[in-house]
Amino acid sequence: MTAYINLLKLSVGTETVADLQAWQNQPRVQTTDGNPRHITRMWPRREDEVIAGGSIFWVIKGVILCRQPILRLDEYIGDDGIRRCAIVSKPGLIKVMPTPKRAFQGWRYLKPEDAPEDLPKGRENETPLPPDLTKALADIGVW
Repeated sequence: MTAYINLLKLSVGTETVADLQAWQNQPRVQTTDGNPRHITRMWPRREDEVIAGGSIFWVIKGVILCRQPILRLDEYIGDDGIRRCAIVSKPGLIKVMPTPKRAFQGWRYLKPEDAPEDLPKGRENETPLPPDLTKALADIGVW
């Protein structure tokens, strides 16, 4: 059995998990089968591991806040003729324990043992704290 690896990606331009969900609900960012996709320039070299059970973990305002299981990687050819990778994931976001993460470009691999755990049952529907407060609490290890 192939071990899996996750991807870590900044959600640029979103302030909250709800913002990311609203963006993914737009038909223009979905595949023809209705799944959300994120188009990126680089194709993961570890494709088999990514699709063997990996998730894309989203960093919002400097904190890892949610994830989505990855379904597949699709080829996407832009209007400029350049081949890109569409990371296709399951609809819906799974909230995770807030974990601070510094900014980076593109995406990064995230080992399963380094990935934040999902929020415990009953906490996934809590009203979110403001992003700055969430980051401050995560930075000091309270969250």
